[in-house]
Amino acid sequence: MSEQPTVAELQARWDKIRVANVYDTLDKMGYPNQCLDLKIKPLFPHRHLAGQAITLRGSASPMSYGEEAADWTGDYFEKLRTNLYPGCVAVIECGGEQHAGKFGEMTSWALQQGGATGIVLDSYIRDWLGLEVIPNFTPCALGTSPIESSSRWRMNGINIPIGMPGTVTARVRVNPGDWIIGEVDGVIVVPAAIAMEALEKAEKLEVEEQGMRDDVAKGMSFDDAYKKWGRA
Repeated sequence: MSEQPTVAELQARWDKIRVANVYDTLDKMGYPNQCLDLKIKPLFPHRHLAGQAITLRGSASPMSYGEEAADWTGDYFEKLRTNLYPGCVAVIECGGEQHAGKFGEMTSWALQQGGATGIVLDSYIRDWLGLEVIPNFTPCALGTSPIESSSRWRMNGINIPIGMPGTVTARVRVNPGDWIIGEVDGVIVVPAAIAMEALEKAEKLEVEEQGMRDDVAKGMSFDDAYKKWGRA
């Protein structure tokens, strides 16, 4: 029996798949509702995200400024770091707090050093300039905010099913271990149960699309290339 590919090996394969091809693949497989809210995108448009989800849930905190935020800085952040592995992505349901920047440059360095390829939030993150220089790391969020989160928001769950805002459906369920694929077109959730089948089908689409792209670039007419590859 052949060895199963590692998460890092699968991540490298997913990293070559364009988001539109992931969507088309899932759509044909009967999973059309896997696209997150289109406002959630990579902060840096030319980056691509692929990784297996570590899920977190958070909520607005009633603490006054300056109060110890042990649940954020202590238990849950350390739990997150303990659960990191090469090829993972931190996916965070922020619980409706829409002003503070959750995570930022330094905490993202900690994620990257633990093996994470990126972070996805349905809210804001901090430190645009600092995030931009972290290698092999793709932050996806609504945007950036200078507002400190430690007294305004806290994490309260890790590696549980979460719900992220969707595009063609109100919420997209994200389970630990689902695959997250993102680029400037949007962010897609691939359920773990169908991920291998979806990857193989998406890779076939990539081959067909690249073949069409190459032939058109060489001067073949669109109609002839379409007859050959069937991809438009």
